[in-house]
Amino acid sequence: MRSSIRGAGAAAAATALVVVVAGSWFGFQQLAQPACSGKIELSVAAAPEVAPAIQSAAAQWVSDGAAVGGTCIAVNVAASDSVDVAAAVASKHGARLAGVGQASGTAVTPDVWVPDSSTWLLRLKTGGAAAFAPGNGASIARSPVVVAVPEPVAEARFGWPEKKVTWIDLLRQVSSDKPIRAGIVEPTQDAAGLSGLLSMTAAASGSGGDAQKATTGALRALATGRSALRQDLLARFPRSTDPTAVASGLGAAALSEEDVIAYNQTKPPIPLAALYLEPSPMPLDYPYAVLPGIEPAKASAARVLYELLTTPGFRNRLAAQALRAPDGNWGDGFKAPQGAPSPAGGAKTVPPAGGTAAGGLDPVAIERAVSSWSIATQSGRMLCVIDVSGSMKEPVASANNASRAQVTVAAASRGLGLFDDSWSIGLWTFSTRLIGNQDWREIVPIGPLSSQRGKLEQGLGSVKPSKGDTGLYDTMLAAYKAVQDEWEPGRVNSVVLFTDGQNDDDDGISQTQLLSELKRLADPEKPVQVVIIGIGGGVNKAELEAITKVTGGGNFVTEDPSKIGDIFLKAIALRPNAPR
Repeated sequence: MRSSIRGAGAAAAATALVVVVAGSWFGFQQLAQPACSGKIELSVAAAPEVAPAIQSAAAQWVSDGAAVGGTCIAVNVAASDSVDVAAAVASKHGARLAGVGQASGTAVTPDVWVPDSSTWLLRLKTGGAAAFAPGNGASIARSPVVVAVPEPVAEARFGWPEKKVTWIDLLRQVSSDKPIRAGIVEPTQDAAGLSGLLSMTAAASGSGGDAQKATTGALRALATGRSALRQDLLARFPRSTDPTAVASGLGAAALSEEDVIAYNQTKPPIPLAALYLEPSPMPLDYPYAVLPGIEPAKASAARVLYELLTTPGFRNRLAAQALRAPDGNWGDGFKAPQGAPSPAGGAKTVPPAGGTAAGGLDPVAIERAVSSWSIATQSGRMLCVIDVSGSMKEPVASANNASRAQVTVAAASRGLGLFDDSWSIGLWTFSTRLIGNQDWREIVPIGPLSSQRGKLEQGLGSVKPSKGDTGLYDTMLAAYKAVQDEWEPGRVNSVVLFTDGQNDDDDGISQTQLLSELKRLADPEKPVQVVIIGIGGGVNKAELEAITKVTGGGNFVTEDPSKIGDIFLKAIALRPNAPR
């Protein structure tokens, strides 16, 4: 997660109570009154590095005697890690964010949230928070995402500061015979890490050759050096000028420009160079998000506070925190790293609207990157069960008329390429009466990928639709039992089933019998997660939900079978962590 290394600044902003007004900042001098009465409390949760600037701006507002209509407004500015607030908002709105985890029991959502990146707002929306529609959302600050490299390494390996560096250059250094030790803060919990991940995987997929193999290699190279906390990652940079220490220390990591400036202000033995790689990665943009559901008086106060944070003077407050204005320029006192770009020729003007957040973000690319990362960096035990009923022969117009079965197999093959050898995976197919009266067929038993990856690839290649119907209930019960019988501790044990229909096996068990058996078999000490992926319009979503409500897991339904690949990745990524 993001956590500024400037402890004093963050601590000062942890809880600040200041008086502001519910009116226009630009008109407050004319409307100021000697005193005010009453109080409306506006809570603001801001990323730790920007919270001091917001706090000091509001405090100055108070000292100038601002009040409107005789009403006082108290603004409580709290320095809050973005991932923690995201977890609380997700819990409130029913969203699921891969890698974020559950909100703490004491977590409370604020009235205004200033996370470090608009990607948090986007992930909440695509994660299932359909009603999550925050107001405003414009950027109030910016910090470019850079690749931090110890200066001696930057000079020797990248030709810094003279040479321009690309993400392809970094990819080559990470995957060379003598690779740089790369690191990353867990990108499912850290916006700078996510930005670096997006840029690195884009470079890998566009580098020619086997794009998926290159992308998976890049993911795993980063995964070996990942850290859950930013402080832990920073501590791995070399702390001595000894060549051995430099060679064995962390050599490159995606961080914000603010992080690099703050780190170098501590006068480390080896300063960090900030490499501004091309193409430029997605910056941290600090959106001002007024969360839905706040009362009108608070909404008015939030509008006034936003106006205050778009004034020219606020840019200088940002500069004191090593942050830029939304347009990418900086205020007085900003000490830019060597080679730092300054857009617009360094002009010191702030856009009247405060900048635009979330511009150009691709929700599909972000979700795909997060899901791929989650799969490539976790381990599990999974039985993949694929529907081969007759309807799986139907062509998918949006996939060049490939059949539903072919689209499903392609999705499973893509996922197989992301799973490392620590996974154990098996493969079944199902329809009706595939073996006598049995509706399912075991293609490959559950086993370690280290020894049977080739068998699984061959097994997927052999999947062909039958002439049968959909024996969903009998197959689900058998698959659940198979996974539970050889349940392994310390891993997520799961069934992942693809189907394009609903149960239509007249000779099989009923829904009532299935649910009763699943309830009887369920063992909290040996949980089996069931993920059902429904394809096309013939799926009965209520039928699927009834199953996963008993087993745990989830179901994902798409009308467009061509989207099954991304849905599969998302479904696997959203599985809970293994019990300990």
